[in-house]
Amino acid sequence: MSDGQKTEQWNALAKAASAYLRSAMHQPVEWHEWSEEAFARAKSEDKPVLLDIGAVWCHWCHVMDRESYENAETAKLINEHFIAVKVDRDERPDVDTRYQAAVAAISGQGGWPLTAFLTPEGKPYFGGTYFPPDDRHGRPGFPRVLLTMAEAFQKRREEVNDSAGSVMAAIEHNESFVGRAGNPGPELVAKLVGSALKQFDARSGGFGSQPKFPHSGAIDLLLDASSRVWVGAGEQVGEDAKTAAMVTLEKMSRGGIYDHLAGGFHRYSVDERWVVPHFEKMAYDNSELLKNYVHAFQTFVEPECARVAREIIRWMDEWLSDRERGGFYASQDADFSLDDDGDYFTWTLDEAAAVLTPEELAVASAYYDIGDIGDMHHNPAKNVLHVRGTLEGVAKSNGISPETARELLTVAKRKMYAARLKRPTPYVDKTVYVGWNGMCISAYLEAGRVLDMPEVREFALKSLDRVLKSAWDGDAGMAHVVAYGEGQSPGQRVAGVLEDYGFMGNAALDAWEATGEIRYYDAAEAIARAVVRRFYDPVGGGFFDTEAAAGGEQRLGALTVRRKPLQDSPTPAGNSVAATLLLRLEALNGREDDAVKAQETLETFAGIVEHFGLYAASYGLALQRMVQRPVQVCVIGDDAEARRLEAVALARYAVNKSVIRFRREELAALPPTLAETLPHLPWLKDESSGSFAVVCTGKGCLPPVGTVDELIAAMNQAL
Repeated sequence: MSDGQKTEQWNALAKAASAYLRSAMHQPVEWHEWSEEAFARAKSEDKPVLLDIGAVWCHWCHVMDRESYENAETAKLINEHFIAVKVDRDERPDVDTRYQAAVAAISGQGGWPLTAFLTPEGKPYFGGTYFPPDDRHGRPGFPRVLLTMAEAFQKRREEVNDSAGSVMAAIEHNESFVGRAGNPGPELVAKLVGSALKQFDARSGGFGSQPKFPHSGAIDLLLDASSRVWVGAGEQVGEDAKTAAMVTLEKMSRGGIYDHLAGGFHRYSVDERWVVPHFEKMAYDNSELLKNYVHAFQTFVEPECARVAREIIRWMDEWLSDRERGGFYASQDADFSLDDDGDYFTWTLDEAAAVLTPEELAVASAYYDIGDIGDMHHNPAKNVLHVRGTLEGVAKSNGISPETARELLTVAKRKMYAARLKRPTPYVDKTVYVGWNGMCISAYLEAGRVLDMPEVREFALKSLDRVLKSAWDGDAGMAHVVAYGEGQSPGQRVAGVLEDYGFMGNAALDAWEATGEIRYYDAAEAIARAVVRRFYDPVGGGFFDTEAAAGGEQRLGALTVRRKPLQDSPTPAGNSVAATLLLRLEALNGREDDAVKAQETLETFAGIVEHFGLYAASYGLALQRMVQRPVQVCVIGDDAEARRLEAVALARYAVNKSVIRFRREELAALPPTLAETLPHLPWLKDESSGSFAVVCTGKGCLPPVGTVDELIAAMNQAL
């Protein structure tokens, strides 16, 4: 080879579609994707499998890549002793959840990167998360771990197999738990609300101590409770629930977990005051937080909640959506390189001074707590923008009016964001996942209606149409991926999991409520039938997260274990989402079997769910929907008065309330229960009657109303 020439050698991940897997294609490790071929090779060569599970947004995954998997000597050890398999946890949540359970059973903790050692059959016998490149801080270096695990496999095979068998048994026990209890009711809802209130941090908002996650499901559960005078067995919790939810939303939006320049939330905070976050931004966090702020605005008309919601939408529009085709991208990385630790999002005082006038800096530095000493351990000069005091206080200390301070802050934010855009930008994973798109579509539909942003509603419908066209097939079922980023074509179809079906079915129902178009209701019905057919357990009740293996299909490794997801981690659990879908449909189609399956699903976990506390909030919301009778507010018309009636109908968030908007001509095609009542209303025969609203409660409807005051009275009667 002549000087200056270099041969680029790629491993098998060069053929992968996942951005995370492709980022490792240059590594000297002979990586495989999760496949039958990889495990067949492990068996033929009698080698254990090294399984690495991570994500493109995961900082410590990148660190371990650089320190270990890009190290030639470490790669040589791996290639000599193991068959190496790398998995993108976003692309294969079915693989990730099972091996997370396995490593948690082994080491007591999970997370990413997940590092597991498997037998050639895929059974885990040892594992952990991040391993340093050498012995440090009481943790063994990765080369030593590799040699120890290889030696154990070769020389202590019986011990390895016993360990692997024990771990598989632990996974099966943990994932097939049942805690059946008959007839769960409002008392159980009250216990889950009470669990959230007990963990509420009255000083800083949120729940528990550091690290702090948003727990969006718990916030919605509290917002629902706050709009009811009584919850459960006569315990009045409305005011406490309101305080916990609203203080949490306020503290988060003022903290560093919120991006004050671009909008949107980072994944979680490492401290209890929400100041220093892990800087990655996820589609699913922002979709659920968008719902939280919209629901809070619905109930309490707090302008700050509407502002934050609009800014979340602004960020998602700008960074996380395919404006041309529709669809939401998966995530934005925390860092732009391994030498970066939040530098894109943070500021030194000198960096701020370089782009602001002295007057702008005086206001921005005081309001966002930008000083000589910042918040980041790796660089103490770096500040995470967070709101320390009030703008009125900043104005007073600077001897200016609040209006002037607000104007200066607005200009400062615009200048700082423009300057930030010139920095190297963290990677955006443009993969379009079905389940996360369902969550984003639902959030956009709610926000578009409540905040009167028709363009947001239209983009949600555009995205839904794309997903249904590209990923849903009545015979083949739902795919997990709509499209990969960077124009990559999928090597093979990844089957949808329970969450993909559940979130997309609920999104289709949300679209029907927003538009009155029967095609969206029909899509929700078709998806629900597939959910029951493919995932429901008719013997034990509840839903598995993956379909049963087809005839002759051999599942690899821990995929032989069937799970019934109950815990929100971090997205709402599949069983809660599926039960919600069936309950919503039963209120519209009158199918008793839908109600029975939803109730059986909730009963399956009723005996143990309170032990999950915050992590079972979506179960609490589904149960509340079952306990409270469904209330449907139907607004008929297409004029200014109809829009006013819809706005009033949307006021106050309640999980069991839905607001459906129809044009008169859409009443010719309705779901069964509404078809029995709405088309026969006398008001429809009188064209001069104008727009009106009808409040229905599942088995019947109240008399139509034509004014805002009458609608408020009818809703108060029904709710």
